[in-house]
Amino acid sequence: MRQPIKTTKEEIIDYWVTQIDESDLSVDFSEAHERCWRCGYKTVLHRCHIIPDSLGGEDAPKNLVLLCNRCHREAPNIDDFDFFWDWLKAQKASLYDTYWTIRGMREYEDVYKEKVEDALIRLEVDPENFKEYISSRERFVTIHFGEGRLNPSTIAGIFRAFIKEKEKRMIES
Repeated sequence: MRQPIKTTKEEIIDYWVTQIDESDLSVDFSEAHERCWRCGYKTVLHRCHIIPDSLGGEDAPKNLVLLCNRCHREAPNIDDFDFFWDWLKAQKASLYDTYWTIRGMREYEDVYKEKVEDALIRLEVDPENFKEYISSRERFVTIHFGEGRLNPSTIAGIFRAFIKEKEKRMIES
């Protein structure tokens, strides 16, 4: 049976603040104790092994980062320290609380082969109307059990509903 992690969150932060540039992460070190280092959302954080415990990763600050439950589940389980850091840095969001929306935009592009931004330009959408629509649609969707926020495919679906509605109105007028 796996032993509980003994390294504290404070020890992890204290170690990494001297090792990496916080601009490579989705979080400012002043908030690293309460915001996920990958997505930047303020939430309960897990101590995540860089090299998994099951692959011999040690319980030490140099082998741990702080991630939310969702990001921890998506973290690579591979014996490659560099890949983990490349993955973490490649995923960073420049602004707090935007990561999952950006992922929803990528999901939309994967499905429809068009960027949300390009569709909005093509349809001459006023950004304020778009924001209002997105906010109003959230009551017509649901959050998967245990997630705490909308997943990327649901966000992509909200974008699609807006774009379909706008395309329909353009055809009718």
